[in-house]
Amino acid sequence: MKHKRLNRDGWGFSYYPYYQMRIDDELFHGIACLIKLTDGEANFWETPGAGRVMVTGSGMSWLELVPDNTSRVITVMYFPEGTHDEERRNYPVLSDKRFQPSICYVDITEGIEYDEYGIATYIDKYLDVIFTPEGDVKIDDRDELDAAFTSGELTKEQYEAALRECESILKDYCEDIPKTDAWLAKIRELVEERIRAGEPIKPCKEVQELQNSKLYKVTLNS
Repeated sequence: MKHKRLNRDGWGFSYYPYYQMRIDDELFHGIACLIKLTDGEANFWETPGAGRVMVTGSGMSWLELVPDNTSRVITVMYFPEGTHDEERRNYPVLSDKRFQPSICYVDITEGIEYDEYGIATYIDKYLDVIFTPEGDVKIDDRDELDAAFTSGELTKEQYEAALRECESILKDYCEDIPKTDAWLAKIRELVEERIRAGEPIKPCKEVQELQNSKLYKVTLNS
């Protein structure tokens, strides 16, 4: 199973503002992370109901949540604040028009760890649930989960636990997607409040290496 850091360095987000914080509120208990995409190429996925769905691009934000006592990471890919893609003709009117998600992607995990820089890292257990505000719901990578079980990489207990977590995710978030979108928007506002209050950017290895490189160049030229 792969280990994936929540600063999403594999997506090229290493030098983007990344915030990571603990939240304990009646709305949510767990780890919350926010990536703000300051620039970058727009990328899209295709879905049956929503059509072409934007997942990266300038001005977008990714909210990532690791709820306590679960085996999941929720990633909400938001459009730039207060907007959504005009091509999404069936896009619903949301309770909070500031935070309009393009798509939600929920990874099923084997656990959370932290790297030497304190970046939250999840162990990817293959199976995922994807849903959009328009009502698309998809269980993704079931074939990878089955292959991992067949090969002996996953035990029967791990395999069955992944399937149970998948069912729980579908029940928790996909039976009433507008309610889920409203809940996520309220958590996003809690995160934004913390940032406005001075929550610092969480530096990862790549950011520190870049800063040290710039400092080294300044020293050489001084």
